[in-house]
Amino acid sequence: MDLGISGKNALVCGASKGLGRACAEALAREGVNVTLVARNATTLETTANELRQLAGDQVKINIVAADITTPEGRKQALAACPQPDILVTNAGGPPTGDFRNWERDQWIAAIDANMLTPIELIRATVDGMMSRGFGRIINITSSAVKAPIDILGLSNGARAGLTGFIAGFSRTTVHKNVTINNLLPGPFETDRLWATFEGAAKSTGKDLDSLVSARRDSNPAKRFGKPAEFGAFCAFLCSAHASYMTGQNILLDGGAYPGTF
Repeated sequence: MDLGISGKNALVCGASKGLGRACAEALAREGVNVTLVARNATTLETTANELRQLAGDQVKINIVAADITTPEGRKQALAACPQPDILVTNAGGPPTGDFRNWERDQWIAAIDANMLTPIELIRATVDGMMSRGFGRIINITSSAVKAPIDILGLSNGARAGLTGFIAGFSRTTVHKNVTINNLLPGPFETDRLWATFEGAAKSTGKDLDSLVSARRDSNPAKRFGKPAEFGAFCAFLCSAHASYMTGQNILLDGGAYPGTF
């Protein structure tokens, strides 16, 4: 299927590895020019070179080594890609733990990274998208928005705030062919997943391997997701064919969430 987005410009955050990279790669394969943003310059450059080899000379791959959760980082990213047609927001989740041990600064950091940063990026780009008559905004959040996990309290709170904002705002842009949706990943094979397991093992005293096996076996798919699967779905949501879907929270979790709604 031709997704109809070849030649578009995308700004992808957290793009050096994991799910952000998977989204960037899927978009690049579709002929989208991609600006990759991440903090680690070395990893970012390696990723960019690999994407250039995959996508060919017709696709432009640019990099911005910056912390997207800071005003300075967002300024650098938007200077490199001032008029994106596609925006993929993504920032590493806050640490796991017990809310009794979190101080105000940790809550503010989580809200800054996982709620306010996406909102600031949307504010900076959505009017341009509307004026051009095309825009796709994808926020990578978490399956914990639907089924909160106790040790991910910082993430649960911040991402739920973003979800509420998007639910209202996304209805105001779709008439201009600008859609805003949230992708909610369940357990995918990423560094974040292993860090969560390590945090759970530390807090419970349970064996790490047994925790991993139990989580894998409890999933109806009997496996963890592959980042490429996530990237492919993201690319479709960014396509010309997805213009009638907005304001949605789409679970990609192998069927782990048992609810009807």
